[in-house]
Amino acid sequence: MEKLKIAVVDASETHRYQLEKLIKNNSSLELIGSYRNAIQAKGEHINQIADLIFLDVEMPLINGFDLLDFYKDTPEIILISDKAEHAVKAFEYNVTDYLLKPLNKERFTRAITRVKNNLKLKADSQNNAHLFVKSNFRKVKINFSDIKWIEALGDYIKLVTKTSNHVVLSSMKAFEKQLPTEQFIRIHKSYIINVDRVENLNHAIVEVDGKQMPISRKRRPSLMNALGI
Repeated sequence: MEKLKIAVVDASETHRYQLEKLIKNNSSLELIGSYRNAIQAKGEHINQIADLIFLDVEMPLINGFDLLDFYKDTPEIILISDKAEHAVKAFEYNVTDYLLKPLNKERFTRAITRVKNNLKLKADSQNNAHLFVKSNFRKVKINFSDIKWIEALGDYIKLVTKTSNHVVLSSMKAFEKQLPTEQFIRIHKSYIINVDRVENLNHAIVEVDGKQMPISRKRRPSLMNALGI
């Protein structure tokens, strides 16, 4: 199995060293970078090259949450902190795990196992061109090609397909990570569309199967690029 590429971002030299040691002692992991603050990490674009980032919450100037807000796309994220009080906010960001300092080997190993399971599920979903969602207390198989668009509904999303609609407990950001990036694009904070199903568009509106949805100004260039326009 290919090694997981891991980056560490932590303001504490002691905790960076502890994490680096745990990573280097695991033959399935590869440390590709270690940074003492978020500014360094931003400059190295680690979100584009790492499979997993261990990210300190409490850092000066730019904290862990600020860095997650900056990234458009993120790999698996494990937040680390001295305080348990950030855990609720952490999982609003759909992080893979939340570890309290000082770290111990057993808890570290469990977190790595969770990351590997997540990555396997994502790979299987992409390879099989479908995913499973929990809707109305049952798991439903959804083919990517059948999805027309995804719409935000508070703490839920509405998944609109060619045969039915499904209301799923998920954030838009979390669900977007499960979709093939070459096929789906977020055009607005409230909408993700299947680019293969676009029928019409202008500078402000895109139409999918008769449904008109707004295009946010900052997301318009990405949509045009995805459509080859």
